[in-house]
This record gives sequence, structure tokens and C-alpha cells, in this order.
Amino acid sequence: MLKSVFLIVTLLNVKQYAEVYFHGKKDEHFSLISDVNVQINARFIGIRPAGRSRDFTWIQAIGLMFGSHNFTLEATKAENWDQEADHLKFTYNGMSLSVPLGHSSVWNSPDQNLELERTSATNSIRVTIQEIVEISANVVPVTEEEDAIHSYGIPKNDSFAHLEVQFRLFDLSPKVEGILGRTYQPSFKNPAKSGVDMAVVGGDDKYKTSSLLSADCNSCTVFTSGKNVAERK
Repeated sequence: MLKSVFLIVTLLNVKQYAEVYFHGKKDEHFSLISDVNVQINARFIGIRPAGRSRDFTWIQAIGLMFGSHNFTLEATKAENWDQEADHLKFTYNGMSLSVPLGHSSVWNSPDQNLELERTSATNSIRVTIQEIVEISANVVPVTEEEDAIHSYGIPKNDSFAHLEVQFRLFDLSPKVEGILGRTYQPSFKNPAKSGVDMAVVGGDDKYKTSSLLSADCNSCTVFTSGKNVAERK
């Protein structure tokens, strides 16, 4: 699961049930998955109180490139959090799209390869790209309780709405890269201490991308626009 925690963002490799902690930086983009047929990036937001050496970070948006298509999912800014208001924003191939409000409302791309389904009336969505990935995402705020416990220093005029995201990935190649993707490599060894499932991982320099829809990080050498599942096999 992808969620915000003290100083770091947690990513769960559902296949191996391994948590990977990644600090990231506010207002930057990083590659989560880079493979032959898909590139998934995240945009981080955050805050750095006086005296801290690192940002507190949360994921604000996810960008996907697959075949010749692209898709983005964002949590929109909310001054005061209202669960009844929808804070999800989507684009497909650079164009805004709308998914009707209401549980189980569905939108499909013209080629039927991308499906969006609301899993609650507002702020929750399941994204499915056939044979590639299934993503469950919720928009949530940083609560007053979390702010008090961790001393984030959240301003009164921003709830820091962000995404909690869970991935289910299919048919990855052995050369898959990215912050989360590397944990799917056959040769991956968890750098955490023995008996500890989680690992604090660096890689700001390896996985930083220039935008939400770019595959130009230093380790993004696998994804090729236009490739699809059939071509890779």
C-alpha cells in the first residue's frame, strides 16, 4: 500500500508483501514502475518545518504510460476537507475526463483497455489496465490527529489531500525497474535487517523524472512508448 507516514512514503509490493520506504522530495516526480509495457510515476507534495533536514511527503498524483496512451490520476487541493466532495481528477491522453459520481460508476476508454470504477460515492477509484495493472486509490487528508502526533506543521488553509494507493501488477519482465518495480526483480534482496520486512530505500538520483509523464530517470531504460503486452511476449 502507498500511504504517507513520518518523513517517508510506504510502498507495498503486494506480490512479495514487502514494504519499501522511500523519502522522496516535495514538488518532484519519481518512477514507481518502469517496464517494457508500462511506466508509472508519482508526484510528491510535502512540507518541511523549520529545523528538519527532510520533507514530510505524500503522493499527490500518479501518471501512467502504456502503449501509445497516457493516464493521470490526481488528488485536488482542498482547503478544508469534506468527504462528500469529490477530490479526484483524471486525464486520458492529455484530455480531462469525468467519471459520474456514485458507487460502481464506470468509465471505459474507447479501446476498452482502460477502465475506471468508483468504489465509493466519492474519492475512491479502481483503475484497471488490461493485463498490466490494477490500482486502488483513495483521496484522504492529513488529519489533525496525524498532524499533532508527527508535528507536520500543516497550515490551516490546506488539508494536504493526497493519494493512498495499492497496486496489483501483472506479467512484469525480469528487468522491471522503479522504486517499487525493483522489488519484483528475481534478484532483489531486501536491504532491511534480518527479521524486518520493511526497507528504507534511497534512489532520488536514480528514479527522479522530469514530469509526471516522462520516462527519463537514470534507471528508466526499459519502457518504450508504443509497446504492448502482445509485442513483448
